[in-house]
Amino acid sequence: MGVEAHATNERVTGRRWTVRLDPVGRGRADVRVSCSRPACAAQVLPSAAAGRAAAVAHLKAHLRAGPAPRPSAHCACRAEECHTHIRPAGPRERPVPWRCGGAVVLAVITDREGRWWQVMECCSRCAAAHPTAKVVATAPAAEAPARSDKVRTDAPAPTGSVVPTGPVAPTGPAALAPTFSAVGPHFSHSATPTATGAAVPQQASGARSPSRSAPRSARPARRRPPRGRIAQRLVPHDLRPVALRDELTELGELFRAYQARSEPDLAMLADLHARKAEAFHAWAEVTADTGLRLDAQRAEQAAATARLQHLHRIGQAPDGEGPAVARLLTAPAQWNHARAVLAHVAENAPLPGAEARLLVVMVTLRTAQSGVGNLVGQDIKGLPLSDPEHLVGQLVESGWLGISGTVEELIASRPESPTQITVPSLTPDEEDPGPFTFGRKLRPKLSGWAQRVVGEKKLRKGKTEAGVRLLALALATGSDGEGRLGPGGQGIGLDALSSWCTVAPGDLPQLVDRLTAADWLAEADVTDTLLTGRLSERVLPLGCPLT
Repeated sequence: MGVEAHATNERVTGRRWTVRLDPVGRGRADVRVSCSRPACAAQVLPSAAAGRAAAVAHLKAHLRAGPAPRPSAHCACRAEECHTHIRPAGPRERPVPWRCGGAVVLAVITDREGRWWQVMECCSRCAAAHPTAKVVATAPAAEAPARSDKVRTDAPAPTGSVVPTGPVAPTGPAALAPTFSAVGPHFSHSATPTATGAAVPQQASGARSPSRSAPRSARPARRRPPRGRIAQRLVPHDLRPVALRDELTELGELFRAYQARSEPDLAMLADLHARKAEAFHAWAEVTADTGLRLDAQRAEQAAATARLQHLHRIGQAPDGEGPAVARLLTAPAQWNHARAVLAHVAENAPLPGAEARLLVVMVTLRTAQSGVGNLVGQDIKGLPLSDPEHLVGQLVESGWLGISGTVEELIASRPESPTQITVPSLTPDEEDPGPFTFGRKLRPKLSGWAQRVVGEKKLRKGKTEAGVRLLALALATGSDGEGRLGPGGQGIGLDALSSWCTVAPGDLPQLVDRLTAADWLAEADVTDTLLTGRLSERVLPLGCPLT
């Protein structure tokens, strides 16, 4: 009797390749698109948006031209120990078991910033475990291999055997299809085949009995509930109490839904972090896991920070901290950036004197992002400068400022035809990205804040000089949330203030008196070393509280 050979069942590792978007150099806008496939050459695009579009188009071209996922492929994620979606166990943690399963799929995984895209031929469970994975193709179900012990109908019958008469059974794939007869055995507990019209398989001599070959009655498969995932942790199925397991699973889904929102909601985020902290504390008590307890503490801090940012954004004060203040700059990061600009000017002012420093502050805020900006004559004539043309000419001669045209043209320029200016020391390059880290959207906010402080109504009407305006900037960025000067209301050192305002320490009380007369300061007191007091409620919205 002939026997068919078994087909080899060697599983090959699934395919994996990556398309990346990388900067060409520091401070440059062009980007490089590269693909890990050996036949793909890198491309250089002029901007990140063009590079991202080219990377997505390149990836789609690969997906259209490439073969479908193979049902016999070994999970590519498992081949690397699933490190991208399973956090490695700590020294006091037990490793979380993971078992691949499901159909083989072709999944696309990307980071949230859109800097790389990775295609993997992996199992559906690993694809579902990745927070950013999208399945683009699924392998068809693998066909069952043919049995090698089937009866050969084309072999000669041995002596003494009964050769069946009638049509010969087909060979090849058609032989796997069952053949049915119109008449079969009747059972007392079931309807007859003729009554129901159903056909019963005909039993051949030497074949297994129907009771042995027929499959067992289908039992309802017990399906486990979907496994929850939160903060790169898998929620165990057997976690008790069940309410804690359900809470962790729901929180993971809510956090993923929040990340998919187009607009942030800091109040919602604070509530989610608070719930996460409470749930992780309970989880840590159940499992005695120190890592969970630390995660719970971090969630509490995140909840407090998000709630404070929300209150600042809507102009309300935290509980027990007095009335609400609708500030011009709303976030602690913006306040710190404003202080960073003033500190940079104090260290790098090209000319001495209060008027030169005040002009340098305003020009720096106009060009802080790229070293290039626009100015009109009113921007300069609105400042308390005794000789604007001469001062601008000195900045140009020193090399700190560059203008497109003459100084007279800059002073005479109008909003419909502004003059372009450049500050070479603020222009980023490959070796130096520049002194400031804020983005393009924040620069005009900082510039507008400085304009509001320097050009405040009572300071303009009082015709205060440049030193008084510089002192107003220093006090606006050197007070706490209630307007008290210095950290904790302890005051600001006179040496630092006189150095910033470029006046002698003995002349500083006169500037303080001018600010008090302009209703900027209240309860001001100048000692030998400190200036104490607080900002008046009228100017609190212009403050950048110390954090």
